[in-house]
Amino acid sequence: MTHTTAVPTIRLTVGQAVIQFLKAQYVERDGVTELFFGGAFGIFGHGNVAGIGQAMLQYQDEFRYYQGRNEQGMVHIGIGYAKMKNRLGALAVSTSIGPGATNMVTGAGTATVNHLPVLLLPSDVFATRSTGAVLQQQEMPYAGDITANDAFRPVSRYFDRIWRPEQLAPALLEAMRVLTSPADTGAVTIALPQDVQAEAYDFPRALFADRVWHVARNRADRAAIARAAKIIASSTNPVIIAGGGVIYSDASDQLVAFAEATGIGVGVTQAGKASIPHDHELALGALGASGSAFANDIAGSADVVIGIGTRYTDFTTASNTMFKNPNVRFVNINVAEIDVVKETATPLMGDARETLLDLLDALDGWKVSDTTRSGTMAAAAGWRREVDRIIDLGTSTTLSQAQMIGVLNAAAGERDVIVNAAGSMPGDLHRLWRAGSVKGYDLEYGNSCMGYEIPGAIGNALADSSRHVFCLIGDGTYLMLSQEIMTAVQEQLNMTIVIVDNYGYGSIAALSESRGSQGFACRFNERGEGERHDGARIEVDFASNAASYGASVWSADSAKSFQAALDEAVAFDGTSVVYVQVDEQARFGGSGAWWDVPVAEVSTLESATLARQEYDREREAQHLYL
Repeated sequence: MTHTTAVPTIRLTVGQAVIQFLKAQYVERDGVTELFFGGAFGIFGHGNVAGIGQAMLQYQDEFRYYQGRNEQGMVHIGIGYAKMKNRLGALAVSTSIGPGATNMVTGAGTATVNHLPVLLLPSDVFATRSTGAVLQQQEMPYAGDITANDAFRPVSRYFDRIWRPEQLAPALLEAMRVLTSPADTGAVTIALPQDVQAEAYDFPRALFADRVWHVARNRADRAAIARAAKIIASSTNPVIIAGGGVIYSDASDQLVAFAEATGIGVGVTQAGKASIPHDHELALGALGASGSAFANDIAGSADVVIGIGTRYTDFTTASNTMFKNPNVRFVNINVAEIDVVKETATPLMGDARETLLDLLDALDGWKVSDTTRSGTMAAAAGWRREVDRIIDLGTSTTLSQAQMIGVLNAAAGERDVIVNAAGSMPGDLHRLWRAGSVKGYDLEYGNSCMGYEIPGAIGNALADSSRHVFCLIGDGTYLMLSQEIMTAVQEQLNMTIVIVDNYGYGSIAALSESRGSQGFACRFNERGEGERHDGARIEVDFASNAASYGASVWSADSAKSFQAALDEAVAFDGTSVVYVQVDEQARFGGSGAWWDVPVAEVSTLESATLARQEYDREREAQHLYL
């Protein structure tokens, strides 16, 4: 007779099992082990109020709960948190069914685009189907098993729906596999039918034991390293593009060492902005459509491009017009296969830190010529001087956006963080901001999601309370997702939100004008006599609005008053807001690079016709790197 030993079990609801599992997950890299989940956000309604909500209440002293104001905002908080944690930490987000759940879809897309871990727990319809159509439930005439939560599939790195309690354990383990993967991480969605959340089941106790997920530093193939070293050693004018992968792999020191040993200049993407000190002699600064002419000139003539942890987005490649050398070749270092082969590169699929060490060893002392190094250093120094000129306050009676950034940068400490996402400010920050530390720059430009700024800043502050976080946000974006200020006040976070008022969608207005669309519908005006939006400007009291959430607010309209307001806001113990008006017309020169935004091929508007002629000329330089 065969005897079997019963597996020890514990009877829990599915909701309780989820929380018990989350609080036992740890992550380890380089010998450092830390708790993976920093807690969970939740807005409770029908679907999760008596399921996950009951579990969060029951375990509130063991697993931290945060209250949010908007479901998209809660996901963005999780993204900011994961960024500051270098993807070695995450938050969970629970919502009700229907619109509460689908409000998270935009946040899910933002997390997945940026390869940042966040766990989404949207509630779902009754698994038993014993009720009628539930409030906020979508009904599909062609499929009974499709719900609104299927909208998460294309924006999640992993998706599952728990129709039965038995499915929970493998789903949670798969979720952790993805969340802790350097290559595959992003939004993970586990949809939880509301009846299943409250259903009890005898779960194996082993599921809730402390579990450590080891984050490996995979090394690139040795033969590939040798091929890449041969290509680099044959180059005359190479350039490095440093992306977010440099920062997430803690490879900044190795990047600097590689650049110094070889003499190769380093241009940075938005995600890789702080990967090399801004004042380093080989730091070319921002590269791409939102970059500087200095970095782009070097990249334009490069015969070898070394991409480290970059996705080669349209802004980085200037819509495939950046690299003008007809014989240019690419060497890419990346953990993700989809990114490492871009631009038909010689791929080095591995951790950036370890791969840089191996590649430098394979180069065996090779370095660029003194002439090439001197040219790179001259370009880097030239851009630093240009930044000084652009942010100089001079004698102007108005405050430009660039000058405002300069004043704010001067007020920021070495370890302070700047957070931004959309509008004209990302380009200005990419060029002008001088980050004091590797984690001092959080620009969500993978999705460029308007509304990320305030919740993203909250996520940064929750992840590292030792840093002061500055959120820089335009008036148009502020109107989309300002209510998370109340969350910052509720959590007593020391952070400063700077609201920049340029009277509308200033970035799109500039783009619209350059593409022949005359800034149409980009300013906030009443409907005028001709039934167009060209009437009186709508004045919004942003300062009073921010104060209504409980923040302390200062206002400024000049460099002097802005400096004084920042001093008081930073010294304030809590959430502060500074409202500042800038000159909507004051701009500085661009990057010398192009961005493909199609223009109407035929039009009765002369402005559009002329813009199309320019577009056709620019597009001639566009090509694939084969």
